[in-house]
Amino acid sequence: MLKKFIPLFLITFFIPHWVSAEANEKNERKWQDETIYYIMVDRFNNGDIKNDFNVDAKNPESYQGGDFQGIIDKLDYLKDMGYTTLMLTPIFNNEENGYHGYWINDFYNTEEHFGSLKTFKRLIKESHNRDMKIILEFPFNNIGPNHPWLKDPQKRDWFKGNMEPKVTGENTKENEFSNLPELDMRNPEVQKYLIDIAKWWIAETDIDGYQLNLIQNAPESFWEKFSKEVYEVKDDFYLIADTVPSDSNPDKYEKMGIKSLIHEAFSKELRSAFSKPDQSLENLFSNQLKADLTEDSPYLMGKYLDNPHTPRFTSGAVKNNQHPGPRWKLALTYLYTTPGVPIVYYGSEIALNGEEEPDNRKIMDFRTDKELIDFITKLGELRQQLPSLSRGQLEVLYEDHAAAVYKRVYNDEVTVTVINNSSRSTTITLSAEKLGGKDKELRGLLAGDLIRPKDNKYIFVPEREESEIYVLKEKTGLNIPLILSLAAVYTAFIIFIIALRKRAKKKKN
Repeated sequence: MLKKFIPLFLITFFIPHWVSAEANEKNERKWQDETIYYIMVDRFNNGDIKNDFNVDAKNPESYQGGDFQGIIDKLDYLKDMGYTTLMLTPIFNNEENGYHGYWINDFYNTEEHFGSLKTFKRLIKESHNRDMKIILEFPFNNIGPNHPWLKDPQKRDWFKGNMEPKVTGENTKENEFSNLPELDMRNPEVQKYLIDIAKWWIAETDIDGYQLNLIQNAPESFWEKFSKEVYEVKDDFYLIADTVPSDSNPDKYEKMGIKSLIHEAFSKELRSAFSKPDQSLENLFSNQLKADLTEDSPYLMGKYLDNPHTPRFTSGAVKNNQHPGPRWKLALTYLYTTPGVPIVYYGSEIALNGEEEPDNRKIMDFRTDKELIDFITKLGELRQQLPSLSRGQLEVLYEDHAAAVYKRVYNDEVTVTVINNSSRSTTITLSAEKLGGKDKELRGLLAGDLIRPKDNKYIFVPEREESEIYVLKEKTGLNIPLILSLAAVYTAFIIFIIALRKRAKKKKN
């Protein structure tokens, strides 16, 4: 008799889970659904001391020990925060003190301080095992200041200007980029070499994308050919262009095969808007909506608060005598809930501080307070669970002074985000019609707030420097299907217990 009840109990117990899993099954994953964590390899985590050659932790312009193994060791930490893609600074073999990756000496080898090609392949494999992707920063435009090509007369026409070897000197921002030998991207041999490199790394390691710097320095025809050949190797490959001029025509880049753009001017506006309270968000939304109108794929626009070449976002808050925590929470809420792909620089989860490089590239500290980490984890969880946050059409419902309300709609899903960037609490009243009807309610997902319409109006009362993400649902009432399912489970369980007792009594008799 007991054997008859066990299958009944198990089937009854698991039916609600099967239904739930089917109901919540996500659509095909797209690049706009990604949340990117940007890592400077040398400054993230030291996982293998065997490659610590000439490491000097006291010198910010020297190698500090971060490597591929260190990233592997922290993959679960990153996945738990909701990051789905890692973007790495250049990993190619560099000249002495090229910890940042921009003084390339050999495009076909990994930097020895970071680990071997074998270890890098293991990083890719371990990431893919966790359903995470890897993007490499590819500085195609320049090479190291003392690259062997500079001494090769046959390579003279590979460069713009003269071929005089340049002394590395101080590891400054100017020497990091401006003073580097520049490849002539009009030369067919240079073009072929770079395309061959790009295809080799994809075929050899199965990486998922490239971040491309200063693509306006190369002919459009080159990028059309580059993207075509890259996509032939891996069709779902991701090409994201950094530091694109704000007045650029997005359609031009789409024709070139570039899937995503990063507008530096937009990110500057984002930093400024949230650096202190009581600042209007009008320009921020104006630029956001302008991007929506002019780009065929606004949802793929890369957005960041800081990166290896800007002061840390925290530094702006500190200069304004603000506590970084609330500033970060508001800015990240906006970053995660508006169209575009969030790009979060390593250390943001601990509000790492720093001015111009190399001060903005401090070694990561994993022994810190978890408050901001928990907040980012919750944002990441919501972005993965709610397609409207990555795919939904944006509509600004309210913007006045430093507070804003906006919604995003995808299919039947509606999310509403409230941001109060003010030093005072405020009251915002919106009509039920604007939000989706009077027979609904807004359920808060960050702080658990619940708003029901009164007289066909929704009233928000956000506290100072607070944000909330709501999902629009039918008014709470009796959930008959859930009640029946639970009743079935409990009934089966009781029958199961009764059967056990009867069997026990029979054994005693």
